[in-house]
Amino acid sequence: MKKRILSGMRPTGRLHLGHFVGALKSWTSLQEKYDCFFMVADWHALMGEYENPSDIAKNSIEVVKDWISCGIDPSQSTIFIQSMIPEHLELAMVFSLLTPLGWLERCTTYKEQLREIKGRMLATYGFLGYPVLQAADIALYNANLVPVGMDQLPHLELAREIIRRFHGLYKKKIFVEPEPVLTETPRLIGLDNRKMSKSYGNFIALSDTPEAVSKKVHSMYTDPARTRADIPGKVEGNPVFIYHDLFNPDTAEVADLKERYSRGQVGDVEVKKKLTLAINAFLDPVRRRRAKLSDADVLRIVKEGAVKAAKTAKRTMNEVKKCLHQVIM
Repeated sequence: MKKRILSGMRPTGRLHLGHFVGALKSWTSLQEKYDCFFMVADWHALMGEYENPSDIAKNSIEVVKDWISCGIDPSQSTIFIQSMIPEHLELAMVFSLLTPLGWLERCTTYKEQLREIKGRMLATYGFLGYPVLQAADIALYNANLVPVGMDQLPHLELAREIIRRFHGLYKKKIFVEPEPVLTETPRLIGLDNRKMSKSYGNFIALSDTPEAVSKKVHSMYTDPARTRADIPGKVEGNPVFIYHDLFNPDTAEVADLKERYSRGQVGDVEVKKKLTLAINAFLDPVRRRRAKLSDADVLRIVKEGAVKAAKTAKRTMNEVKKCLHQVIM
């Protein structure tokens, strides 16, 4: 049998090129080799957006459109929305009973988000406990593998600790301890050379029009010390060339641009014009596939996926309840 993968995304807004290089590119290849469950994590979105949840349902549909447009195949992978499967919250409740508070309080991402996210009250039980729900998401499907970046490894290790604690307390092994599948591409830098963030708006969305892409590329941060085209510029770490390396398949053209840029023989306008052409060429088939998907198509796909996911989730949760009933009674 194929090993199983569980991964997901929160429906908090439009997906962008960072989501493609950081996750979707990997997902499309993983679905060829593994039994993949891809989840729209709307309960996780609600943990941060509980004061204004009105966009979550619409965003969930748009996320699935982006997934399918980028190559996630519903005939190969199970695509579903988290809240369609009540067992996620059931298992999260069980795990919350045995997870020490200190394990959650030491989570660096929790501390960072409390500092960085302004205008929302996130010092809640739910937000502190989101790694517990994350562990339940993974354990519910007995995922062998979870695609993560280096910064997410502590979250996966916490899930493994929670699973080990359950097995140690109740003397029955129900869950698989998941292993990481490290993504090859590091996090994509934002157009303004800051961390890419929806709050900064410094990204190119997968659903952007050709005109929007052109406008965004021509506003990109380059070498601030280069005030004229005849001044040698810095290529290393320059966002324009980072994007060229990722999205321009013409490696000879990229090499030529880099050489001329470092010698002061090409202007930013030409470099950005060619990047615009490359990104739009990359996004054109994504746009075409997306245009063919209706909301009704997506609803049908996630409902079919939920039926399949529910079979596995119910089977796992029945084992958990059987185990706990033997201990309690």
